Amino acid sequence: MSIREGMPVLTRHEGDWIGTYTLVDLEGNILDKHKSHLTCQFPETGDYAYYQINRYEWADGKREEHQFPGTFRDNKLWFNTERIEGKAWEIDDSTIILWFGYKTMPDMHLYEMIQISPCNNYRARTWHWFKKNQIFRRTLIQEERMK
Repeated sequence: MSIREGMPVLTRHEGDWIGTYTLVDLEGNILDKHKSHLTCQFPETGDYAYYQINRYEWADGKREEHQFPGTFRDNKLWFNTERIEGKAWEIDDSTIILWFGYKTMPDMHLYEMIQISPCNNYRARTWHWFKKNQIFRRTLIQEERMK
């Protein structure tokens, strides 16, 4: 089974997305805010069934770019890069759950809920950050498909 067949909700995310990431502490105080541009691809050839590029830009001009190639097996999308290790799976016809950990921070992990609108043009995402299994912050992400 291909990733397109096995993860039809993920397939709806194909393309480019722009938005804003807002990182908050447990009281809702803003710790960081920056713009984003994500590209979600399903390569026809190569070693990866999925390839995501995240580009971030802060108001002070700082920029970052990260690439996330993923493999498909057991009806899940698996990531194992120099930066993160994790997996994603679909839970209904609009929601994906992603679990990942940063390799440089072994006592920390995140759960992300990704929801795509029925028209496929809007996404809402939340990250729940855990350190030693205790939540300590959240990231709120609002995105729109680039036209």
